[in-house]
Amino acid sequence: MKRMNQRKKVVVLTVVMAVLLAAIYAFGIWIPENAVAGSFLEAGLPPSWKHPFGTDALGRDLFLRTLKGMAVSMTVGFGASAVSAVIAAFVGIIAAAGSRAMDTCMNWLIDLVMGVPHTILVILISFAMGRGLKGLFIGIAATHWCSLARLIRGEVLQLRSRQYVAVSRKLGKSSRWILIHHLLPHLAPQFFVGLVLLFPHAILHEASISFLGFGLPPEQPAIGIILSESMRYISTGMWWSAVLPGVTLVLIVLLVDKLGDRLRAVMDPYSAQE
Repeated sequence: MKRMNQRKKVVVLTVVMAVLLAAIYAFGIWIPENAVAGSFLEAGLPPSWKHPFGTDALGRDLFLRTLKGMAVSMTVGFGASAVSAVIAAFVGIIAAAGSRAMDTCMNWLIDLVMGVPHTILVILISFAMGRGLKGLFIGIAATHWCSLARLIRGEVLQLRSRQYVAVSRKLGKSSRWILIHHLLPHLAPQFFVGLVLLFPHAILHEASISFLGFGLPPEQPAIGIILSESMRYISTGMWWSAVLPGVTLVLIVLLVDKLGDRLRAVMDPYSAQE
């Protein structure tokens, strides 16, 4: 009974976190462009009831602009994380279920990608793809799959040694049938949890690359762009233009990370028993 109550609490907390993130994303998407338009009469205002995060040097409301920027960053982060998770699943399954030569090749590819710092690799890919949204998306998606691929590879190797898989092979079941009926159902929790845990890393890399000027264009209201613009005016005393959007980014990333941990506790039977 105690374990059931604890599991219910974890499920409720997971749902609350997911709803909160969805609400932040929906609110940011629905903010109209005129709501974040500039007004030189309100330029450089400190935080107040009217403007909780103050205004920037162009008189734009930083609270609304931060929420809109978070929605943009979350869109890029989630899309890139989804593509990266699919790549990880494909590489992990091919490495574990294929031949020894294929496993060696995939492990070499994973080591090669992990050997280069993510930020540098994302910058290089983004620059090669012409920068902007397309280059940033491809750069993040192509660099964040390695850890999850290794996890899935190890899981597949364990599943292949299970007795029911050996029985299925002796009964004449094909490798495709075993993959669909035995491997994929067990890999689904790892895949979805890995997808959620990739999300905060993707958001942080999107913000950092945009901050350095290799990501989204300056007219795009992303968190990295907001922080980059605030650096020009922080020495004049406009601390709120950098601190409050930055704190919001950190809180969102921590919330998504906690959501991934709770989701793992719900979907992974081993974590649930702990």
